[in-house]
This record gives sequence, structure tokens and C-alpha cells, in this order.
Amino acid sequence: MDTQHDNALAHALAAIPGPVPPSGVIHVVIPHTSRFTVVGNHLAQHAELSLVAIGVGVHIQSLPAGTEVGIKTLTARFPEGEVKIACALRELEAHGYLRRTRVRLTKGRVATRTVFCNQPGAVLRSGVVPVAGPAVRSTAPTLVREHIRVPEPEPTAVLEPTPVPEPMPVREPIPVPKPVPVPEAPHAPVRLPSRTAPTQPRRPLPHPQALTPELRQAASALLADLRRHAEELVLSEEAVGELVPGVAAWLERDATTDAIRRALTADLPKPLRHPARLLRHRLTALLPPPLPGVHDLAAPRRAPVTPFQTCDGCERAFRSHEPGHCRDCRAQYWEAA
Repeated sequence: MDTQHDNALAHALAAIPGPVPPSGVIHVVIPHTSRFTVVGNHLAQHAELSLVAIGVGVHIQSLPAGTEVGIKTLTARFPEGEVKIACALRELEAHGYLRRTRVRLTKGRVATRTVFCNQPGAVLRSGVVPVAGPAVRSTAPTLVREHIRVPEPEPTAVLEPTPVPEPMPVREPIPVPKPVPVPEAPHAPVRLPSRTAPTQPRRPLPHPQALTPELRQAASALLADLRRHAEELVLSEEAVGELVPGVAAWLERDATTDAIRRALTADLPKPLRHPARLLRHRLTALLPPPLPGVHDLAAPRRAPVTPFQTCDGCERAFRSHEPGHCRDCRAQYWEAA
């Protein structure tokens, strides 16, 4: 009960005279009474025309005379683009179904006259002269049908038509497709040199020459007492143990506890996020040199100065520990001797 049968189709197939072919298409021929066009098999089954050209030819043949059949009009009517429509019209023109000529109108205007022949082979065999339709009023291409005049068995005198020179056909320009841009090969990323200065290695925390229990006790007490003077400097026991050698090095160099406290608590940044790191930096960067000894502070001894003497010969002054003659006079006496 779930399979639907098309009774109309079954009746139509039953009405087909003769045997039904086992495969292939089956034609259900119903005579047309209105709105139909007779199309020859030479066009519908043309061996050299493309399917688009056959379709465009059948469409043009079904239109009434005077209908616009330009490329723009056909492109707006069908989903095919201008390139395919133009190629189809050129195929029909090459096989004699279509003829496009340029006609000069009044006031210097030029129009395209399109003539479609439903049997181009018959026209060539019988030598029929095509009869043009009404004058073209617009510049858009229009359809003009050719009517075939069948010669009678006993032709009478027929006036010869005045030959009209046919203008040279002007082919429509073939649209050139735009070049497709070729993507460039990706280049390796260029690394710019860093503008920041290289990171200097962190200097080690100073250590005293001998970390005595007295120095350890004094340094631990000073570090634990810092939070009384600056509430930001709250240190853990582990941080105090790591910073004790640095404070001991200051104490070993005879720095007072007040001096150490001022150096560690002055101008603290707001907010202070890592107090142990700040104290480590200050204990390392601000470490004072050892105090000089008594002998280092004594005035330097002056070098002995050679006194001046007066030369006994020329009476010039010269430096010497003993009186006598200068260098020049001594040289003269040596030459004389």
C-alpha cells in the first residue's frame, strides 16, 4: 500500500501503438493544439553543435519576429554566462542557422539585424531570397524570420529584386577572461633584531669571609626587625636564612645596623610584590667596600728632593748633593785634561 502508481502515465504508456522498447527513451506523443514550434531534427540532433547552441537555437526559433535576442537579453533569461551564450551564437552562425549584420539607421545610428533560418540547407539548395521583417527601431539585436518561397512548376515572369549590398558582418568581440593572480611563494619570516639589552647574569649574594655565630645572630635579628620600620618587608624564615650571609658581609665590613636598615628600607616601590628579591638586590648592589686601615689613611711620604748647587766655574744653578761644577763645566775640564 506504500507504493504510489501514476495511473495517467500507465494509461499513456498503454496507448502507445506498437511494442514498447525494453530500454532507452519512451516517447509519449500528445498532439499540440496551441503554443508549439516545429523544430527540425537537423537542429535538435545536430552532430557538430553543442548542447548550449542547440538549446539557444530552439529558443530563438520559438520566439516571435521582432523579439530581442542579443547576448545581454539571453544572459538575463538563462543561467549561462555571456561567454557561453556568445560561443553558442557563433556556432549557430557558423552552421548557417544565424546571420547577424550591422545596419545603419537614420540619424547616424547603427543596429544589429539578426536573421534566423530554420532550414539553412533548404535555403542553399533552392536559392530562396530571404524576406526581411520590419525596420529596426532600436539598437538591440532583434529576430527576423526567413520565409521560404517554393518555386511553382510553371513560373511566370517574376520581377527580379534589386540587389542590396550586404554589409560586412561585424563579429562581436570575444570577452577576454581576466588573468588569475598567482599567489606569491611564502617567504620565511624576517626576524628583527631585539632592541632590548641582553639580560645580565644575576650577581651572587655577598658572603663574609667567616660566618661566625655572632654575625649570623645579628644578621637574622636585623632582617626580622625590618617589618617594624617598613610593613612591606615581611620576610619568611626561609627568606631570612637566605639573606643572612649578605647582611653578615655588611657587618663584617664595619657597617652599622642603622646604615644597613636605611639602605634596605629607603624609597621602597609601591606596591612591593617581592620583598626578598628587593633586599637581595640591594644587599648585592649597595655593598660598601671594607674600611681602610690606619696605615692606609696616613699621608704619603714625599720623595727626597735634590738641592740646588752653584757651579764654581760658570755660577749656574744645578741639582746635586755636593757642591762643584755643572755638567758643561765638567765636560770642558775633561776635554782639557
